[in-house]
Amino acid sequence: MSRALVLDVARTPFGRYRGGLAGIRVDDLASLPISELMRRHGGELDPARIDDVLYGNTNGAGEENRDVARMAALLAGLPTSVPGVTVNRLCASGGEAVVQAARALSLGDADVLIAGGVEGMTRAPFVVPRPEKPFADRLETASTALGWRLVNPRMPAQWTVPLGRAAEEVAGEVGVNRGQMDAFALRSHRRAAAAWDAGVHDGFVFPVQLPDGTVIRRDESVRPETSLEKLRKLRSAFSEKGPVTAGNSSPINDGAAAALMGTDEVAAELGLEPLGEIVGSAVTAVEPQRFTLAPISAIRKLLARRRIDAADVALWEINEAFAAMALSVLHHLPEIDREKVNVHGGAIAYGHPLGASMPRVLFDLCRHLRARGGGLGIAAACVGVGQGLAVAVRV
Repeated sequence: MSRALVLDVARTPFGRYRGGLAGIRVDDLASLPISELMRRHGGELDPARIDDVLYGNTNGAGEENRDVARMAALLAGLPTSVPGVTVNRLCASGGEAVVQAARALSLGDADVLIAGGVEGMTRAPFVVPRPEKPFADRLETASTALGWRLVNPRMPAQWTVPLGRAAEEVAGEVGVNRGQMDAFALRSHRRAAAAWDAGVHDGFVFPVQLPDGTVIRRDESVRPETSLEKLRKLRSAFSEKGPVTAGNSSPINDGAAAALMGTDEVAAELGLEPLGEIVGSAVTAVEPQRFTLAPISAIRKLLARRRIDAADVALWEINEAFAAMALSVLHHLPEIDREKVNVHGGAIAYGHPLGASMPRVLFDLCRHLRARGGGLGIAAACVGVGQGLAVAVRV
């Protein structure tokens, strides 16, 4: 079997809600990392050799409808012979796309692939369900930006509580409190800001120029000026006096990220030193309202399946949907060294554009491992409706 290698990665800055990227169509946004990868490697790589484009996307209801991976490939100028497929595992959609690409490479079903994800949460449309009777007196609308919508009445009510409310209920069971959540959020912002200032993301995040000439160069949700005092003043977001706030949750964002992936033969042919190898993955599920705990079983399953000891993992990336979620996971996995987790910050600071989030986590993991001389890393994410995904990489 061939090794599944990440050869190069590119992502847009993550724009804040209604921020710098809000004016870009989601399918255009999806095309930008592909265009950037081709700008870098189009001289050595015939674009027609790309076997497939795999993208994760959570919404699928707006401008990214009708298979955004295929649309992005066309909009990026790839030959019409290059196919595309879009996958949806909610917050782990882009990670699922990378995993599926790795499987295709390992099985010999492909030699060169592009894999990643996109989400334009600002531009997520409102949807109007078809009325039950003709000539309805009024039409109901639902936002598709985040969370449950058009809920099936057969679903038990406890399954469909707001995500932040579910996160704080689970965190309360293990004694994770507001102070710990705010401290974790501050850690994320400080580490992310320091990483940007140190040039950690140079060569990965590429600038996006808007039609008016404005250039977006950095993630817009990173707040280097925040403090515990500011975080403590924020109101509860999901319940009257609950510990989860906008400050210790990931924000709503726009962004896209993609990787050029291939085999050892392709890496040698293109003269590229691989950034990392995808060596395994595991997906698990729990009750929907306990989704923040699903990464625990996914990580344990991956460690057992690959016969990996937690002490052998050099770095961990746990997608910070909520500080409550990340701290709940770490509480149940005390064998993880917290100083090896999200060493340059996480989604609370960088942002969480759903389909693009886990690609960012995976690609950062490869890059950070390489900067430290290599090793084994594990990335994990919780997924709405009670799922978890964990992926192992080796550098």
